[in-house]
Amino acid sequence: MTDAIKEYEDKLPKSIIDSLRENIPASISQAKLKQILEQTVAEYNESKADPGECIGNISAESIGEPSTQMTLNTFHFAGVAEMNVTVGLPRIIEILDGRKELSTPSMEIYLNKPYSEGKDIKKLALSIKETTLDDISLGFEINIVDLSILIKLDRELMRNASFTVATVVNSLKAQTKGFNIKVDDDSMELKSRSKDINLNDLYKVKEKIKATHMKGVKGISHVLPVKRGDEYIIITAGSNLKDVLKLEFVEPERTKTNNIFEIASVLGIEAARQAVINEVYGVIESQGLNVDIRHIMLVADVMCNSGYVRGITRYGVVSEKSSVLARASFETPLKHIINAALVGEIDYLESVVENVMINQPVPIGTGLPSLVTKVKK
Repeated sequence: MTDAIKEYEDKLPKSIIDSLRENIPASISQAKLKQILEQTVAEYNESKADPGECIGNISAESIGEPSTQMTLNTFHFAGVAEMNVTVGLPRIIEILDGRKELSTPSMEIYLNKPYSEGKDIKKLALSIKETTLDDISLGFEINIVDLSILIKLDRELMRNASFTVATVVNSLKAQTKGFNIKVDDDSMELKSRSKDINLNDLYKVKEKIKATHMKGVKGISHVLPVKRGDEYIIITAGSNLKDVLKLEFVEPERTKTNNIFEIASVLGIEAARQAVINEVYGVIESQGLNVDIRHIMLVADVMCNSGYVRGITRYGVVSEKSSVLARASFETPLKHIINAALVGEIDYLESVVENVMINQPVPIGTGLPSLVTKVKK
């Protein structure tokens, strides 16, 4: 079998050869093996793009046409209104525009054993959820006469979250400078050491201390343990991949976030490219549509080929096109044309868009070759 496959090593990529070796049984007859190899070569040759084929246009139509037919609903977990997840066309726009601020950031956290089997799963989930001072307080008041802030603590909430007044005071001291803290039963008073503080500044400080981080992972606002197959995972509203991967009970290989930029900064651009492919393909598949994954891979390559994630917008991929007319065809045409005229920019009309705009044959397909010799009559 090995000798027969070796004959095809120059006709097929190494990955396909390796896959054939793994999947073809050793007991196969030579005739059947030859038939499989010939069919594989035929399919591989059919799948290749011809030189000059306009793969960008085909990919754009392949993704654009079905995605505009999508339903614009949002999927959410039953009984948990805060755990909405953006899907459908809004999610595809979010990914391809390269938006850093997501409407519904979320994570799927996979756990090591025995936690993946359900041990202390609720306790574990709550330890990930971010707790702020606002979560364990009854209210915040400003004393206009003394120019101080009064915080009323909820003892029951503090007990449930395993907090003491001392831990609250220590967290406040670490994150709020220039204030004296006075504790009185179920309340705390913060008074500025500075005499120049005014009411407006005090209000800003009050809003800031509401968000004082007490425990848990920053950015994770809600958690939901769910059983998927034979194991338990934790789904979150909010995302913080870097800090979650540091937790001992988390399985880092499978834990994922829907924030492409977080993936790029923590795991690198290759992981971000794969995340773009997975996310877009997942949305399209969930809507019951069929788009060739290679079209999505092409879009992901364009977004990530510079080493960082860029959206397909006038500030991202489009801004780096060498052609003035191609940039102008996307958005804000006057701005691009005026700026190009000011610096004397030359457009060599090497791509598709600019040639279509001035009614010339496009350099793809039969428009790619040109005659360089004069034929004698």
